[in-house]
Amino acid sequence: MVAAISVSLAVAGIAFAESNGKPVMHSCVFNWADLKPKPTKVGESRAVFDAPTPALAEFECHITTLNPGEAPHPPHQHAAEELMIIKEGTLEALQGDKTNIVTSGGIIFEASNELHGLRNIGTNPATYYVFKIAPHDLGK
Repeated sequence: MVAAISVSLAVAGIAFAESNGKPVMHSCVFNWADLKPKPTKVGESRAVFDAPTPALAEFECHITTLNPGEAPHPPHQHAAEELMIIKEGTLEALQGDKTNIVTSGGIIFEASNELHGLRNIGTNPATYYVFKIAPHDLGK
């Protein structure tokens, strides 16, 4: 019974995701060499993926490199949750009214609808992976 309900929910999720115009992403691999950097005003960005999955309405990943002293955008909040993994550099992470310092190998989690922002406080570029996650029942 539980298996039948799980399969039904997965199929419904796939149908919902496909009705939003993007194909459902399944297991795959993304090689660094294939991720072409695009210059931005504050550094560069690499798009990795942006698609629904069988379990998620939205699963997006990009890699940002910030030049020293730069922020990608002003502090903000949104319904989706984010997980960031620091590849290299030192970031200042604003979370609500608290500021934390995060270095290479560190992980930042941003919960739904909580104010957050980043800034490179190091003397070298800082690169980090961003994973944005939204389940099917979460508004944008």
